[in-house]
Amino acid sequence: MAIKLSYPGETIAAVATAPGRAGIGVVRVSGKSLRDMAQRLCGRIPQARFATVVTFCDSDANPIDQGILLYFPAPRSFTGEDVLELQCHGSPVLLQMLLQRCLELGARLAEPGEFTRRAYFNDKLDLAQAEALADLIDAATAQAARSAVRSLSGDFSRTVHGLVDRLIEIRLAIEATIDFPDEEIETEALIRWGDRLNRLRHDLNAVISRANQGSLLRDGLRVVLAGPPNVGKSSLLNRLAGEERAIVTDIPGTTRDMLRETIQIEGIPLHIIDTAGLREPVDLVEKLGIERSLREIEQADVVVRMADARTRLEEQDDSIPAHLRKDFPGRQIVVHNKCDLAGIASHCFTEEGLVHVFLSALTGEGMDLLRDEFLRIAGWQSHGEDVILARGRHLQALNAAANHLDQALVELQRSELCAEELRLAQDELSSITGEFTPDDLLGEIFSRFCIGK
Repeated sequence: MAIKLSYPGETIAAVATAPGRAGIGVVRVSGKSLRDMAQRLCGRIPQARFATVVTFCDSDANPIDQGILLYFPAPRSFTGEDVLELQCHGSPVLLQMLLQRCLELGARLAEPGEFTRRAYFNDKLDLAQAEALADLIDAATAQAARSAVRSLSGDFSRTVHGLVDRLIEIRLAIEATIDFPDEEIETEALIRWGDRLNRLRHDLNAVISRANQGSLLRDGLRVVLAGPPNVGKSSLLNRLAGEERAIVTDIPGTTRDMLRETIQIEGIPLHIIDTAGLREPVDLVEKLGIERSLREIEQADVVVRMADARTRLEEQDDSIPAHLRKDFPGRQIVVHNKCDLAGIASHCFTEEGLVHVFLSALTGEGMDLLRDEFLRIAGWQSHGEDVILARGRHLQALNAAANHLDQALVELQRSELCAEELRLAQDELSSITGEFTPDDLLGEIFSRFCIGK
């Protein structure tokens, strides 16, 4: 179980706003007994939870800037400790001067994520909510941001706690029989426990489905455009991006390095990578570009194999190595571009498990078919507000809990083994909210936060 650490006497400070010039900048301070620090900063004792216009001063009482001071005494603050928020004009120089003054008054520079870590250790939020805060800051789409807000408000945590509570009830009922090994368990009791476990397993599946959808919102898909030169990879990138991001010419080999663009389809970020045309390189620069292209293909979630609709696919030069083509049977789309020049209407069909889309990147005809295929391969199903912005560790814990529940059903007639599987399932679910989480994992999670959060 994660140990709730304490920070006796330590006060931390950091700039909480993004680097660079802005209208307003914020320095955040957290610790114990910050009223004295506030008085030495601005010459007055602040009123709790009121915005007060003050003049921040250095050690010689020279003005640093005029701004607003907010004081949140413990425990009713973000971190659960005394918190000061010092708002000044958003000059990087002023912010550093104000931060330096806080350090002179006894604070130390906060580590990445340390404010949120203290909030977690002081039971102001659980681990899933802390991660949701980071996801909200990093959200790439409006839908991802809305999902993060729901998790931050405790929606995901309440769902997990509900599953854990039901699991504990079943586990206690089964463990009660362990003390009486000579007594045969009644068939009616086994049926009742089995029904409850099956219902729990069904509801867990629903949560896993919501989490898988949320994982798409959070991480998106890596889509690689690959194929021989001059088939329209760069034109397709420009069409998907809605603007001219790549140079388009009739000269084969124009793209020698990768171009990247992120677009959104129904709230899902698609990270599109336009690779160098695959052919025998004519020089060292093109060779390096092609080598990078092949590495991107290996790491892709979706590979779009580009071809010219005016020529049969078998007759075209396909330089994607055969072993890579076999690795993407269900995550590969063959796009036959330039269907307008071939006099072919846009359409889509599946042959031998491979999806073919005929379109024109120049006119935009058939682009809706390609977008639909991206969503199909991604497994996108939900358009509602019920998705969970899950991280990889959440999905791993949910799936592990599901496996333990399956095994518990198998061992239902052997109480000790069944109860042990239920205990393991409980531990997996509890790790999501941080009730059973190794300290090294906590350190890794919070180290990815920005300083000042």
